[in-house]
Amino acid sequence: MSGHSKWATIKRKKGAADAKRGQLFSKLSRAIIMAAREGGPDPDANVALANAIQKARDNSMPKDTIERAVQRGAGAGDGDAYESIVYEGYGPGGVAIIANILTDNRNRTASDVRHIFTKNGGSLGTPGSVAWQFDRKGVIVLEGEVDEERLMEVALEAGAEDIADEGGQWQVTTEPAELAAVRGGLDDAGLAYSSAELTMVPKSTVKLDEKDARQLLRLIDALEENDDVQDVAANFDISEEVLEAVAG
Repeated sequence: MSGHSKWATIKRKKGAADAKRGQLFSKLSRAIIMAAREGGPDPDANVALANAIQKARDNSMPKDTIERAVQRGAGAGDGDAYESIVYEGYGPGGVAIIANILTDNRNRTASDVRHIFTKNGGSLGTPGSVAWQFDRKGVIVLEGEVDEERLMEVALEAGAEDIADEGGQWQVTTEPAELAAVRGGLDDAGLAYSSAELTMVPKSTVKLDEKDARQLLRLIDALEENDDVQDVAANFDISEEVLEAVAG
C-alpha cells in the first residue's frame, strides 16, 4: 500500500477510529445493505456480502445490527435507496485517488466531494481517468513480529498471490474471490492480522515530500470523514519518517 495502511494504523493508535465508531457503523451498514440488495441476502452465495459482514464483525458491529442491515438490503421494510458511485481525481504531487461512495443523494455528495478535493489542493477527474492505475485486490495486513517463512507457506497454500514486507508490516495480497479463503487459512494457522479487506491496489506509486504529504493526507482524511465515502485508495508513497512527522 506504500503508506496507506501505515497511515490507517497510526490513526487507529491515536484513537480516531474509536471516536467515530457511530459513523463507521453507518458506513458498514450501508455496505451490507447494498451488497444484500445487489447479490441477495445469503453470504454463502454472495461474496461481496460475506466480505461486508466480515468487515463489520472485525469492527465489533453488534450481530443484530448486521442482521438488520442484511434484512433491509433484502427488502424487509423501507430503507434509503443508496446508489454506488466512484469518484476519481488527483491530489497534491499528482497522486491518483479513487473514492468509493454509497449515497442517497447524488447531487449533495458530488458537491461535497468536489469541495473536499478543491479545498485540499486536489482536483476531480473524469470517470476512468485514474482507475487504470489500480487493481482490485484483497489485502490482509499483519503487524509486529511475523515468521516470514511460515506466513509465506500458509498464505500461498491458502491461495494468496503474494506477500510483501512493508517495513514493520506484512501485506498479503489476494484475488478478490480468494480473500475469505486466505483469511481463513491465516486464522487456522493462528496468524493474527490487523485488517483484511477488498481495496484498490496501485500498480505504481508517487513518492511525496513532507509538504505534499501533509496536504494529501488532509485530503484523504477529509474524504474518509464524509458520511457518504466508504473507502479511499491512493497511489502515494510516503516514508515512515514523514508519516510519523505528519501524525505528530
